[in-house]
Amino acid sequence: MNKQMKKIILLFLIINLASCGPAKQISDQTKPKTAKKYLARTIAFYNLENLFDTINDPKTRDDDYTPQGRDHWTSKKYHIKLQHLAKVLADIGRKETHVSPVIIGVAEAENKQVLQDLITTGDLKGKGYQIIHFDSPDRRGIDVGLLYQKDVFHPINFEKYPLYIYDNDTGKRIYTRDQLVVTGYLDNELISVIVDHWPSRRGGEARSLPKRIKAAQLTKHIKDSLLQENPNAKIIIMGDLNDDPSSPSVKKVLQAKADKSAVKKGTLYNAMEPFFNRGIGTLAYRDSWNLFDQIMITPALLHDTDDKYHFWKAGIYSREFMKNRSGRYKGYPKRTLVGGQFLGGYSDHFPTYIILIKAIK
Repeated sequence: MNKQMKKIILLFLIINLASCGPAKQISDQTKPKTAKKYLARTIAFYNLENLFDTINDPKTRDDDYTPQGRDHWTSKKYHIKLQHLAKVLADIGRKETHVSPVIIGVAEAENKQVLQDLITTGDLKGKGYQIIHFDSPDRRGIDVGLLYQKDVFHPINFEKYPLYIYDNDTGKRIYTRDQLVVTGYLDNELISVIVDHWPSRRGGEARSLPKRIKAAQLTKHIKDSLLQENPNAKIIIMGDLNDDPSSPSVKKVLQAKADKSAVKKGTLYNAMEPFFNRGIGTLAYRDSWNLFDQIMITPALLHDTDDKYHFWKAGIYSREFMKNRSGRYKGYPKRTLVGGQFLGGYSDHFPTYIILIKAIK
């Protein structure tokens, strides 16, 4: 066997051993002459649209989501929804990486048990997902949470931050979702993830905007605190913000930008804004598309350092099976329920995701 053949066999073995892990190798398509291989990790966010169990919780407004309630929410319907959500979540980013996301932020989960049911259902079962969740004081009883693959991501700290907002007329506190912050090691690299679900536009966009400004200020405070500890912290902010990338809460408070070259210290790169600028959204209302489901990152994740994880690309997962196929709302996300009628859909939002990569030595 000549030396050239030995080199070819050795290279084949190295590549195949590296591909045995949960991350998929991809070629660097931006630098075709380098012939480098990269590991890729998908990080996603999905608003689950009212993932409630069938049990009546007297502390929350979940009466509709019971067998006797308006929506006649039965175990059969609940398990159909779990199957559908699991199908979507397991497939996000698979086109690029051939594996499921390693980290998934979620919104509109009633409690930890529904998330436990989700990760043990259908296409998510057996993938090694774990849950980070806190009950929040939200009056509807919905929370944010984080799902992660325990063999890839190792949390070392997680906590919730309450959002204090008050009614302008009565002065009473409006109870809404807490913000979830998780710090841990993605393989051997420290990252932090902030999962948000900001106050809705109930009462009108302009009238409700101050609540989301407050939410954005809290997110910025959390982000700035992490950066104060480590100026090069890799932070991912994700969530249903109930605002678009062009909204003041995102543009002015968080200082999120669509141009990577314009991202400096103290600002963020909004991986979803380029989609928004092309008229692409994650939810539709009154024949207009919005992009509320956003993912933003700190400058450290934009540094093209081959041996460290950095941003490669972003996407909106919107397959045809998730959409209405006909009628006035053709192309809109296919919902689970509308007006008490069970449609057997998925969610009123499309999920979003980013992919991080690093070179294989």
